[in-house]
Amino acid sequence: MPPVSMRMDWDKLRVFHAVAEAGSFTHAGEILNLSQSAVSRQVHSLEGSLGLLLFHRHARGLILTESGELLYRNVHEVFQRLAMTEAMLTESKEQPQGPLKINTTTAFGSTWLTPHMKEFIELYPDVEVSLVLTESDLDLGMREADCAIRFQPPTQPDLVQRHLKTVRSRLFAAPMYLKQHGTPQTVDDLSGHLILYGSDGPLPSANINWLADPQLTDQPLRPVLRVNNIYAMYRAVVSGLGIAALPAYMARLSSELVNVLSHIEGPHTDVYFIYPEEMRQSKRINVFRDFLVRKVAERRIDF
Repeated sequence: MPPVSMRMDWDKLRVFHAVAEAGSFTHAGEILNLSQSAVSRQVHSLEGSLGLLLFHRHARGLILTESGELLYRNVHEVFQRLAMTEAMLTESKEQPQGPLKINTTTAFGSTWLTPHMKEFIELYPDVEVSLVLTESDLDLGMREADCAIRFQPPTQPDLVQRHLKTVRSRLFAAPMYLKQHGTPQTVDDLSGHLILYGSDGPLPSANINWLADPQLTDQPLRPVLRVNNIYAMYRAVVSGLGIAALPAYMARLSSELVNVLSHIEGPHTDVYFIYPEEMRQSKRINVFRDFLVRKVAERRIDF
């Protein structure tokens, strides 16, 4: 019997991987620019050489067998590493180039990061930027993204972190709200105002609900709205719904908000730029990291 390496050639593995992701021979063929019959033959040949069934055939499509799942996970990881290696080899040229997938929160990505991307793209036009805005962290180790901007240090091993800034949280309201309800002059005045809180769910910081601290005021505050998304909370404040604790970087990008009780400041949150150890030599990562550090230093008041 030939060794496994001879029984699994790259062409067959490439076709198998495409079929596993597409869920059918037809769709995989469209992706690979091959006929449905050619795709089917490659998969049958791979199954025959391994002596294993890799797919269950159903009328509605293909489902991986247990053996197929095992092979897919390993092949997928190999292909990801090959893609990363190809990108790193491409970057051996003078100018950084290639894809750069950046993950961060919806709020930070929408209000601070996106407005700065025009300058970065003009500086590095050969870098193909993708922003992935989520409330949960993507797995950098599995290359779901190349790098991330996060509001807590990483818990995964083999990740490099660079502290970018400490974010301050303050109280904000819209002018229309203050015109209708008045401006609080003391913390105790907040008990007579409409307050917005973060609810259960993925928020950028566990400290965002510091207004709920019973020691802050003599009377407990009653929230008029709870939101599990900090950007949605920001939009609610802009609409004039009430007062909320927001990251200063977010509110200061809008001329529509007023910092009330400006002498009061909530807990600070640290912001980190994070990327896999194996990407340490990547020019795309390095120039984006340096760009972030420079922009944060230029715009201190944003935080």
